Amino acid sequence: MLDVRNVGFSIDGAHLLHAASIRFEAGSVTGLIGPNGAGKSTLLRVMAGLLPASQGQVMCDGAPLPQLTLAQRARCMAYMPQDVPPFPPMPVREVASLGRLPYGESPAQALQHPAVAQALAEVGLQGLAARPASQLSGGERARLMLARALAVQAPILLADEPVAALDPAHALAVMQVFCKLAAQGTCVVVVLHDLLLATRFCKTLVLMQQGRIRHTIPPASLTDEMVRQTYGVTTRRVENAVVPWDLCPPQPE
Repeated sequence: MLDVRNVGFSIDGAHLLHAASIRFEAGSVTGLIGPNGAGKSTLLRVMAGLLPASQGQVMCDGAPLPQLTLAQRARCMAYMPQDVPPFPPMPVREVASLGRLPYGESPAQALQHPAVAQALAEVGLQGLAARPASQLSGGERARLMLARALAVQAPILLADEPVAALDPAHALAVMQVFCKLAAQGTCVVVVLHDLLLATRFCKTLVLMQQGRIRHTIPPASLTDEMVRQTYGVTTRRVENAVVPWDLCPPQPE
């Protein structure tokens, strides 16, 4: 659905992305992982058309990305940026309704579109729909940005570190939203630093380092040695079955 073919990106003589080639399929959550400066966000922005590829091309559902009009591109893919700026004092629901802009709906139509209410519910902000967005916390702003992206109802969702500002409960909830979207046929590509979330919720992991794709693997194939070589830290992977607490009471001392 989203095909990256030998894509590179350079700026001021610095090569930030080197000949990246990968295909992202519909109905799947793919995690882009790697250390800071690995090229994850650069790759995501090139795929979104926000940065021009220095070489290669990005194919969106079989069509070269530059051949799509801005409206077509906006309806084809939704993008959630890494940096969430402060919002103006407009209602949360109105900010989320901006996701309907690619469809040419009037502001009133966008506000009443079912996708907006559904998106706010998915990220747990339905109770704050009337609150000025300028009064939200950092984590709430991040969830509102995701709600705006979800309101687009695009077949492709690109999210850059969507859980970085979230507490554990909301981070889990957001990843579950991504899995739900994938089950409905959406192509989800997400940049993650939390390897626990990446291995638990992603179908495929793309391990990047120094602007290059080093590995494209299922989560079970991510080894401690790969983590050591990529991040420079030592890890030990432990897998446990999830058992309800009432079936596993605390043992007496």
